[in-house]
Amino acid sequence: MNRQILVIIRALFLPVAGFLFFVQTGSGQGAYLDPSRFESSVLTFERADSLRMPPAGAIVCTGSSSIRKWHDNIREDLAPLTIIPRGFGGSNMNDLLYYTDRIVLRYKPRAVMVYEGDNDIAQQISPGMITETFRSFVRKVHRSLPDCRIYFISIKPSIARWKLWPEMEKTNRMIEALCDQDPRLTYLDVASGMLDKYGQPVKEIFVSDSLHMNRQGYLIWRKMIQPVLVRKEWRFEPKTAF
Repeated sequence: MNRQILVIIRALFLPVAGFLFFVQTGSGQGAYLDPSRFESSVLTFERADSLRMPPAGAIVCTGSSSIRKWHDNIREDLAPLTIIPRGFGGSNMNDLLYYTDRIVLRYKPRAVMVYEGDNDIAQQISPGMITETFRSFVRKVHRSLPDCRIYFISIKPSIARWKLWPEMEKTNRMIEALCDQDPRLTYLDVASGMLDKYGQPVKEIFVSDSLHMNRQGYLIWRKMIQPVLVRKEWRFEPKTAF
């Protein structure tokens, strides 16, 4: 089965299923993994919700481990906005699409901030497929919440995955172009703040695995994200804080 046929099949079935688990073919392309491997993580969120449900009209921040490891500080870093952190480490864009109903839409958010694509590229998913999966996520959110604003955090450069940076940059450019087509979408560039004057990742902002960020890295994210988010979202902030 060639790539063109796969794309046609995806176009036919994705609106119904909400996601598609398939193997890509061709040079440099891998497979999206079964999203159900994150069921326990999602159940943990749902158990927390049963004890204290976050308010409607907040901002859901979701994505892979770069969001998950921000959970302890993200509300402080993005204050005074009301934030619902829902990162699940190791996830990719297709996993987010699969769990959209349970970790995004159930909260009836006014906005969603997404960090995915990092693991996708590491799993050899093509920039085009990542972009199309993000487009499917956007469509799914807007079918339920037509006015919901979606913020995409650019895929970050890292020392551990530096050889993958050209594909990550390509993905960033494709998603940035997609965001430019819809006023409800905003591309948040954090990558440029993580590179030194020689265009290399700043070593001091990573933990020992050279992939995940330390507090210095998140302070760069705060500097680049918080002013944009506050400027666009403060007027929509609900009166009752979480």
